[in-house]
Amino acid sequence: MSKQDYYDVLGVSKDASKDEIKKAYRKLARKYHPDVNQEEGTDEKFKEVKEAYEVLGNEQQRAKYDQFGHAGPQSQGFGGFGGGEDFGGFGDIFDMFFGGGRSRDPNAPRQGNDLQYAMTLEFEDAIFGKETDIHIPKEEDCSTCNGSGAKPGTNPETCSHCNGNGQLNVEQNTPFGRVVNRRVCHHCQGSGKMIKDKCTTCGGQGKIKTRKTIHISIPAGIDEGQQIRVPNQGEPGVNGGPAGDLYVIIQVKEHEFYQREGDHIFCDMPITFVQGALGDEIEVPTLHGKVKLKVPAGTQTGKTFRLKGKGAPNVRGYGQGDQHVKIRVITPTNLSDRQKELLREFNEISGNQPTDEHENSFFQRVKRAFKGE
Repeated sequence: MSKQDYYDVLGVSKDASKDEIKKAYRKLARKYHPDVNQEEGTDEKFKEVKEAYEVLGNEQQRAKYDQFGHAGPQSQGFGGFGGGEDFGGFGDIFDMFFGGGRSRDPNAPRQGNDLQYAMTLEFEDAIFGKETDIHIPKEEDCSTCNGSGAKPGTNPETCSHCNGNGQLNVEQNTPFGRVVNRRVCHHCQGSGKMIKDKCTTCGGQGKIKTRKTIHISIPAGIDEGQQIRVPNQGEPGVNGGPAGDLYVIIQVKEHEFYQREGDHIFCDMPITFVQGALGDEIEVPTLHGKVKLKVPAGTQTGKTFRLKGKGAPNVRGYGQGDQHVKIRVITPTNLSDRQKELLREFNEISGNQPTDEHENSFFQRVKRAFKGE
């Protein structure tokens, strides 16, 4: 029976990189390894995948395979499991399933876990920054036993089951022979130590849960979704290792008048149709105080003006954003008889036609649309 193309076996293209080939092999090896998949036919599939990787994972053998096909590597003694570099040997499979053959010292210092805290800010506080305190639940070393978990006056003992290694060797029969796997010692949970007389304060855990107050400096210009890293305020380290970090994730409340996009502030400003028609100088609120804005005659709804430097400061110190003011011309309601009379007179004088060329063109298009032109 003719062999399947090695590239098809691994599911990669013929121009795949070495890393792509290795990644595909590891994925398929996990899927078809006999210790993981007990379905019929997986042994043969696993051998096929391994054989394909032994050839394609070696640059020289891959070149021969690309030139001569299966005859190339096989003729040089690289077919199946024989010869060549051991790309897919037991060490590789061991690494995939059991994290490698090197045992980790359970007593080595390890950094503590990071913590995350969600903080909700008022809109203005995100713009200008603030100093504040937060209260977070966290674990700390037990002060009674100094984090050892043992009753004062006693010390943890070396685990007799794993001899302090924190791991146990487990032998397992596979189609390829006997394999020794290392697993976490369930007697000491990988610590390599046994505590006979436990600390009554922490119950032998070496940690206690507390509520800690931490001072936070909120930088001006911080925005939704950004975070502040507070070093060494996470969970304590293990075996004298450094503490983790605290990450404060920022959420910002919406404002009833302002909207924010990056460092720029946006708002809508209402004016009367008389102000829009004749022009006016209006007062516009900003986060930095009120400013005067000159509205030219003939201003329409949607016209936007820019107030330079009236936005949010850049959180990294790269200048200041602007405030963009969009005009909304408000149509009056509840008119008095005299107001209605004056508007009718204005309408008669203007001939019931818009005076602006652009508006005139727009109304002409509307008329033609009604006439079906």
